[in-house]
Amino acid sequence: MIPSVHMLDTKVGVINDAVLSVENVVLAFGGLTVLNGISLRLQVGELLALIGPNGAGKTSVLNCISGLYRPSSGRILLGETNITGFKPDRVAKLGVCRTFQHGELFPQMSVMDNLLTARHARIRTDALAEAFRTRAVRGEEERHRAYVESVLKFVELERYRNSIAGDLSFGQQKVVGFARALAAEPTVLLLDEPSAGLSRDDREGLAYLILKSKSLLGLPMIWIEHDMEMVSDLADRIHVLDYGRSLADGEPQAVLGNREVIKAYLGES
Repeated sequence: MIPSVHMLDTKVGVINDAVLSVENVVLAFGGLTVLNGISLRLQVGELLALIGPNGAGKTSVLNCISGLYRPSSGRILLGETNITGFKPDRVAKLGVCRTFQHGELFPQMSVMDNLLTARHARIRTDALAEAFRTRAVRGEEERHRAYVESVLKFVELERYRNSIAGDLSFGQQKVVGFARALAAEPTVLLLDEPSAGLSRDDREGLAYLILKSKSLLGLPMIWIEHDMEMVSDLADRIHVLDYGRSLADGEPQAVLGNREVIKAYLGES
């Protein structure tokens, strides 16, 4: 079984049950303001859905958290650690991992090797030892392969371990992308429209894995999603963006019934 994640590493800490805090983040490119004072908090073990119309700034929030974008102002805290402006590799080493809308797999590599790429931040050998294939290097490789095997079992992809990723169905590739994020040992998982383009059956399978990760691993997640039925069924809380501003935050039933939220999605009659 994959180790559970009930709280961050003690070096990072947790403040008032908040694993991750985005505080008054502004993101601007030239004269275009993409995010305008966004604040949100992710609690321990919480599944937070981040929703909003196309162009609302949802992926930009994840890009700021994961280090792909540097906010113009504001700050992002991982527990007690200010990670604002950290490079993506440094953020990943702290345990913030993500999926992407289009999978971003290595299509020519096997499923096993795709998941092993997520282990790079956990490798504890050096170039010289690797060149001579020392006993320590072989042991380290066995350790990482064992961990990846546990992830494959968790997402029920063991039979595809040696399959070429590019030969799998679109739905299976999405699950591989999800599994690769788990293989990185996340303390926080960012999901960027993981169900986009999936059939109803594949969406239900993905929903099962998301809930399984939450309940068995205690994994806190920020989840961008356009399927409001899935959001209503799965999310603990919803944060709504509209044109780069926060519009609403709260329990699913209250937020999805909010007149301002409905107006943002459907327009005004």
